[in-house]
Amino acid sequence: MQNEKIRVPVRIKPGDTIGIVAPAGPFDRPTFMRGARIIEDMGFKIFIPPGLFEKKRYLAGVDKHRVQIVNQMFADNSIDAIICARGGYGSMRILPMLDYDAIKNNPKVFIGFSDITILLSVLFTRCNLVTFHGPVVTSLADASEETRLSLFSNVTSESNLEIELSNGITIKPGVAAGEVCGGNLTMLCHLVGTPYAPDFENKIVFLEDRGEAPYRIDRMLVQMELAGCFKGLSGIILGTFEECGPIEDVIKIIAELFENHPVPILAGLEAGHGNPNLTIPLGIEATLDADRHSLIYQRAATTG
Repeated sequence: MQNEKIRVPVRIKPGDTIGIVAPAGPFDRPTFMRGARIIEDMGFKIFIPPGLFEKKRYLAGVDKHRVQIVNQMFADNSIDAIICARGGYGSMRILPMLDYDAIKNNPKVFIGFSDITILLSVLFTRCNLVTFHGPVVTSLADASEETRLSLFSNVTSESNLEIELSNGITIKPGVAAGEVCGGNLTMLCHLVGTPYAPDFENKIVFLEDRGEAPYRIDRMLVQMELAGCFKGLSGIILGTFEECGPIEDVIKIIAELFENHPVPILAGLEAGHGNPNLTIPLGIEATLDADRHSLIYQRAATTG
């Protein structure tokens, strides 16, 4: 994968069609429709594929059904971009059934977070596809204006993204460059030991989570460290850790566990399960400056 060319998706514009997929959990229809209207208010058309509202226990339908919709949305030339309806659980179950060749041949903007981290990570490691860690349809329903504007600008702008963290916290000083990758810590940890494990070498790793006690965050990071996941990484940037105890405790855990890694570490990025949830391109090279509290991408995340 590392020797292949990065697949940068085509930039979208108002009037283009965004297809909605549900690779994970089921969702509340009224909340979904409010989020869908927000996408339409941005000027996009939306396509709701047949069967999107199916439900099987804690999943949005059986595995074959969910993955079929994802594969169809990538293969369909009338669909310009793809956004996930919700996170929850289920993305890992469909990994063996994804049509990776179709995804490689039809690189498109793909957006989601939380459980969708599974797909964001694997689409990069298997297809070299640049993806977007950003809101899902249901979270857009109650999203802040900053969240909405960040999503829109990331998928439509020809400029490179420059993020200045107003509440940034330097955990370890320094400057580093590398492709940004990562997402939800729990999801990334669950990929360890599978053929889909993430590759963090020479990468800036973005991490966020929700509802995990500090000792569980510690345990997941130690597991990944022992598995060699963090060998050769370039830097770490922390997003929000909602309902994970005091952020100071999370910062102390990170500082202790990465004490022997000579890399910059910065906290305070407003991306993840909080509000705002800024959209973060994954797979594009950026420069992390833990002293100046900035993450500067070196190119646009889409191509014209």
